[in-house]
Amino acid sequence: MNPDLGTELRDLALDIAREAVALARQMRAGGIAVADTKSSAVDVVTAADRASEELIRSRILAVRPDDAIMGEEGEDHPGTSGVRWIVDPIDGTVNYLYGLPDWAVSIAAEVDRQVVAGVVVNGSTGVAYAAALGAGATRDGQRIGVRPTPPVAERLVLTGFGYRSDVRAHQAACVAALLPHVRDIRRMGSCALDLCHVADGSGDAYVEEGPQAWDYSAGGLVLSEAGGRFDLLAGRLHQVVPGAPEKALLVGAPDEGWDTFVAALGDAGFLA
Repeated sequence: MNPDLGTELRDLALDIAREAVALARQMRAGGIAVADTKSSAVDVVTAADRASEELIRSRILAVRPDDAIMGEEGEDHPGTSGVRWIVDPIDGTVNYLYGLPDWAVSIAAEVDRQVVAGVVVNGSTGVAYAAALGAGATRDGQRIGVRPTPPVAERLVLTGFGYRSDVRAHQAACVAALLPHVRDIRRMGSCALDLCHVADGSGDAYVEEGPQAWDYSAGGLVLSEAGGRFDLLAGRLHQVVPGAPEKALLVGAPDEGWDTFVAALGDAGFLA
């Protein structure tokens, strides 16, 4: 891979994500409503989700017409360049719908299935997280890094929940078992931003079973480039939900505290 390709894709993603945030803000100011649902009646899609993704796709293809695109809301676009974009036009749609602050536009690019660029822009504040493989991670252009790792009992753990009732029941049981053994749990509503919070030290770890690639690809690279570790582990969701992948447990933490956090997750019943 061209060593400059990751930074080129990162910079393009950042420009496009900021434009998509501006569009979503404009649509939010004019009033927004549910346009459709997905996995359940509470898993919503707004017109802004669709408009944001259409804008992102059009901007990418205008500059790089041979790239592939995988987005949350639209059909996959095939490509021949070896680059694939992974797009979440609004991560945290329910927050966006209700006017809560944690929602973001998340754009990642991968080459040969390895993420090489990632951008997450907070839609409410405009704070922009960005990373390129091997080039570090930034928040509004300033380098960021994970916080020093405290004992497990002093860690603030971020998490999320799916929208199917059976998935939520499984996730809630695991979180309830983990809660007595950590400082506290936070559920703010955007997987992409949560991973960036761990990257910049405003959280100690993240765990959730069931997010999709568009939720975590950009944030996962930001965390990895900030001195953290990010992986999909074998969880137990597939035992509860037939057809769920075995490796669906998303875990993010500083590299130094990875083993002890994963051990705590095992004790809480997250791991297969």
